[in-house]
Amino acid sequence: MILSFDNVSKGFGTGTGRSEVLKNINLDVKEGEFLAILGFSGTGKSTLINLIAGLEIPDSGSVTFKGTEITGPGPERGLIFQSYSLMPWLTVGGNVGLAVDAVHPKISKSERQTKIDHYVSMVGLGHAISRRPAELSGGMRQRVAVARALALNPEMLLLDEPLSALDALTRANLADEILEIWEQDKKTCILITNDVDEAILLADRIIPLNPDGTLADAFEVDIARPRDRIAMNHNDSFKTLRAEVTKYLMDVGIAAKAEETRTLPNVTPIHGVPAAVAKAQTGMIEERFLDFSQLHKVYPTPKGPLTVVEDFDLKINRGEFISLIGHSGCGKSTVLTMAAGLNPISKGAIKLDGRHVEGADPERAVVFQSPNLFPWLTAKENVAIGVDKVYPTATRVEREEVVEYYLERVGLADSMDKGAASLSNGMKQRVGIARAFALSPKLLLLDEPFGMLDSLTRWELQEVLMEVWSRTKVTAICVTHDVDEAILLADRVVMMTNGPQATIGKITDVDLPRPRTRKALLEHPDYYRYRQDVLDFLEEYEHGAKPKKAPVTSIAAE
Repeated sequence: MILSFDNVSKGFGTGTGRSEVLKNINLDVKEGEFLAILGFSGTGKSTLINLIAGLEIPDSGSVTFKGTEITGPGPERGLIFQSYSLMPWLTVGGNVGLAVDAVHPKISKSERQTKIDHYVSMVGLGHAISRRPAELSGGMRQRVAVARALALNPEMLLLDEPLSALDALTRANLADEILEIWEQDKKTCILITNDVDEAILLADRIIPLNPDGTLADAFEVDIARPRDRIAMNHNDSFKTLRAEVTKYLMDVGIAAKAEETRTLPNVTPIHGVPAAVAKAQTGMIEERFLDFSQLHKVYPTPKGPLTVVEDFDLKINRGEFISLIGHSGCGKSTVLTMAAGLNPISKGAIKLDGRHVEGADPERAVVFQSPNLFPWLTAKENVAIGVDKVYPTATRVEREEVVEYYLERVGLADSMDKGAASLSNGMKQRVGIARAFALSPKLLLLDEPFGMLDSLTRWELQEVLMEVWSRTKVTAICVTHDVDEAILLADRVVMMTNGPQATIGKITDVDLPRPRTRKALLEHPDYYRYRQDVLDFLEEYEHGAKPKKAPVTSIAAE
């Protein structure tokens, strides 16, 4: 064994403020193994990797590398952090050169440059070797960090959520590159991640870290290498393992937090959609409730008009949930902000319940990627701001009941009076969701609402969103880059071509039973067919492709 944990425990703080993070960890890692440690935020994953790196020392037990106890950092253990930590005044080559100098202090200038070129080329940045970090994208910066770690020529590579700050496409591409690099020399790798698919793609073994700081039993990844993320969608071993790991994580980490102590008062908001009972929604249009008609968005530029969205044509029935998916820059959020009335329409029209959308209105509630709470107000006060304006005829008690009902539904029954500044990112987004539903809108617009959250917190809030939506059946559009999220939430997945001049390229009807849970869908025989449908489309447009034929449009079944 190259690495061993022997009954290791680690905590922080003293007295009543002490927190035990890791408890009685026993773990053996074989030389050349690729191990993934998987778990929710706050479960101690980074503490575990810091113990291996020698940045932390156990309170009890021991961590040994090749039989010798780890007492501090060492060049044989290369660490790649979530943040890039590059020297901003040095070029790509200069940053990698620091590692080369540390390992080979006496080599000639030409040998040094050869080694730098080698490691920079390994991560596909040969064309950018003379650029500085400020000139690079997030994905490129993380590639430099990988090259720098490889240049140290460590015996073990430690990857502490190296991809979590990246967008989905960049994350997938860099994961593929890490896998290719590992295949070349089979260094021992330990990956900390919160992404199940990433763990299955890369690892020989997956070990969940439980919320109580203990390690679960390992899941063996019995999928032949080399692995291809698209091909795995047809692999029965992948599907089975994915379902097993997902079920385990949801069982130990996602307990139902919503309670059933409050009821919603029968009060009517200013835009005429009663909050309490669905039957009071009579009078609204059922079919083509939301109508995007030949929608265009054109921005003026010094080089002339730039058409970002072109001929976006979509009819949505009342109560439908639509997922809008596509690569970064395809105009998804532009369509959403036009529907919200926050972005003027250049050409065409949007009609909601028979009336043209003109300017912002509480009948259209928006949940952004960042919830934009007032930090000096409590969770309850943040939700109450909108409720007070939307229910002008309700009593103070009734308005308070509306606020408390939705905060309870999103699992914040015990945190209503906490200041927004003291809430975690996940809790803040729960407040944002509660605030949107509390407006009892005709249309709910969600712009990558879980994009800033780790994968497992995202799962939890998707469950929350589905549970609350199932009670209101509000017409909804969710912009996302996550294929599984798109299918999980939607009645139809609307796929957009690349911009500029982005339009609808394909629409997939998702005929899966509701109410939905992630566990149930992973076991449904049609789930992976829908997933493949979306993956195929995204792969076709991955490298900036334009439509090969006229875009496909559709209207909801009447």
